[in-house]
Amino acid sequence: MELTDKLEKNSLYPFHMPGHKRNSKFSLPCCGIDITEIEGFDNLHNPEGILKRLQEEISDLFEYNSSIISVNGSTCCILAAISAICKRGDKIIIARNCHKSVYNACFLNELDVVYLTPEYNEGLAAYTRISQESVDSIISQNPDAKALVITSPTYEGYISEINCDIPLIVDAAHGAHFGFADWLPQRAKADIVIQSLHKTLPSLTQTAVIHINNTAYYDRVKMYMDIFESSSPSYILLSSVDRCVDFLKNCNNDFSDYKLMLDDFYKKAKSTENITLHITDDITRIIISADGYTGTELADHLRSCDIEPEGATLNYVILISTVGDTKKGFELLIKALESVEKRPKNNVRIHEPTLPKKVIKPCEIDNTSVFPLSECEGKICAQYIYAYPPGIPIIVPGEIMSREIIDLITHYINSNVNIIFDNNLSEYNILTKA
Repeated sequence: MELTDKLEKNSLYPFHMPGHKRNSKFSLPCCGIDITEIEGFDNLHNPEGILKRLQEEISDLFEYNSSIISVNGSTCCILAAISAICKRGDKIIIARNCHKSVYNACFLNELDVVYLTPEYNEGLAAYTRISQESVDSIISQNPDAKALVITSPTYEGYISEINCDIPLIVDAAHGAHFGFADWLPQRAKADIVIQSLHKTLPSLTQTAVIHINNTAYYDRVKMYMDIFESSSPSYILLSSVDRCVDFLKNCNNDFSDYKLMLDDFYKKAKSTENITLHITDDITRIIISADGYTGTELADHLRSCDIEPEGATLNYVILISTVGDTKKGFELLIKALESVEKRPKNNVRIHEPTLPKKVIKPCEIDNTSVFPLSECEGKICAQYIYAYPPGIPIIVPGEIMSREIIDLITHYINSNVNIIFDNNLSEYNILTKA
């Protein structure tokens, strides 16, 4: 922990930023190691010392050619990756279940987007894996596409192992833990892989890494990381990355203990009445449904038992387990699941929605009007509407609001799924192209 040790031993009086001056009277958490790019502490935008060595340690640990730390989360990395590979107006293929940050990168670069639709699970009402056949087919139909972007693992833990002849960017934000034990999935193989350290490893929120496996793209990725990354990267966050890396160097016992706890949990959960476990490719991602419960109702039940889930969808809850979990935590979860009451089965199966018809690019929308959701059929949507988490758009600006999409959004709202409407409009007032 070279960086952390140096931060903790720093005793020079700070006549520099930040303004709290590491003075404890302000009661600011971690202010003792909150500095700026002073002598001896390197600069994330031009790493030559401690941070350069830390990034090299990361690329060695994760087995990629090179790695760049982000303190602006995976979002910053996604913006940089797509901007580095695609020029303005290029065609790009993206999986429809990509995170909103992928859509934002396409918007900023005015890209011509072609959607690749993953397989769909109607019981979960969720996209799952992407087949190699579908990748080969869509690339053959779009030979001028400059890149392919997919999400693997998905929010639910589904993994797509594909290859292609155009640059492949994998949003593996939820897969930073992959490869650190033989019972975990292997890391993604792609030109660029993006991982959120904070999601599944012991690191602070906003810490992420972009791995550049194809060295041809390093310089442009670095350029765009410098553009999108804060010019004042937090040393508190960088220190947490340093500590995370130090943990990962000797993590075998921790992951072994973690596996024993997971095995014990699944054994008990499978024999628990009134709940259903949905096993995906990543067993650390716990997906649970219960007859007669919507996902939000099941989440409320868990909260009443002192469990806060990661997220709730129409039919299920998602719980993220990590190497940071404890035996006490799993016992509390089992106790909560055992108290789920029996209800008549009324869970709704959602058929895969028809992909909305794209009329114009999001960047081409100018004049807009506001209409009630019920009156938007046939109109061109001018805002993103998505469930959060995970942030996958139901409809994208420039697409037609069909009756099917309106009914789906309404159903989500009535089921108390957390639906986000950009531009701070209420769920019943939709921004459309005039």
